[in-house]
Amino acid sequence: MRVIMFGYQTWGHRTLQALLNSEHEVVLVVTHPKSDHAYEKIWDDSVAELAEKHGVPVLLRNRPDGDELMEQLRAAEPDVIVATNWRTWIPPQIFNLPRFGTLNVHDSLLPAYAGFSPLIWALINGEKEVGVTAHVMDETLDAGDIVLQRAVPVGPRDTTTDLFHRTLELFGPITVDGLALLTSGRTDWVAQDRSRASFFHKRADEDCRIDWTWPAEDLDRLVRAQSYPYPSAYTYHRGKRLAVLAAEVSEARYGGTPGRIFYREGDGVAIVAGADARHGRNPGLLITRVRTEDGTELAAQDYFSTMGGYLTNHP
Repeated sequence: MRVIMFGYQTWGHRTLQALLNSEHEVVLVVTHPKSDHAYEKIWDDSVAELAEKHGVPVLLRNRPDGDELMEQLRAAEPDVIVATNWRTWIPPQIFNLPRFGTLNVHDSLLPAYAGFSPLIWALINGEKEVGVTAHVMDETLDAGDIVLQRAVPVGPRDTTTDLFHRTLELFGPITVDGLALLTSGRTDWVAQDRSRASFFHKRADEDCRIDWTWPAEDLDRLVRAQSYPYPSAYTYHRGKRLAVLAAEVSEARYGGTPGRIFYREGDGVAIVAGADARHGRNPGLLITRVRTEDGTELAAQDYFSTMGGYLTNHP
């Protein structure tokens, strides 16, 4: 089939590579220009460079609009469009253009976690599995009928980085297999249950800020969700920003005021956590490694030379 691909970053790169290695002919690639957004500077393998290396024409667009773009899409005479990590809405005149429509490949188990940063949000929320969905694109973002879906388990100490690499391996195969299903004559795709749908926004600096009224279990997942190379979870100590690079849930229970720097336990320092911490029934967050504003990384017990004082949400 003649394929036009809309894609960006490493997800798009991996998808395009699979298409180039398949029986299909990639006739045009549309991708975004490079971005300075913190989450778009990581996993930034260039779709444009890969396409150009293989002699595939490339169009750079922030949004898929304008008469010129439509003319070029029509001229390419696609049988299908594949979209992977395209960051803006694709209008009906584009996704309905090919005879087989548009196959969107999204890194969540839809209908849950539509939108942005699904792996991070899923890990924060304690999901037991994550995955990738190939679905037929329609007017609502990430809401079309499901063609194919594949999942991987979330381990007890997994980070988002671990889940990224695990789910990335699914993108190429699910794209090629999804196209085979589209062309098989089948149309009995699975409609998404909209009562189970959730839609998440892009991550921003505010979303990395530690709120000490969260339970320690949630804060542990937040720290793992913001693993390198993602921007780290952070708090403030004595008015200065402090990145929390590694942490876990304490064995002991600690009572008092959320954010209190309380006690050395094992290799870490326990911080009181949870909105009801005053009852003393909950574990704390055991911080084991931090990074200061000047970029110095330290074991938590080296950084917190004395106990007492508070970690805060703001300077």
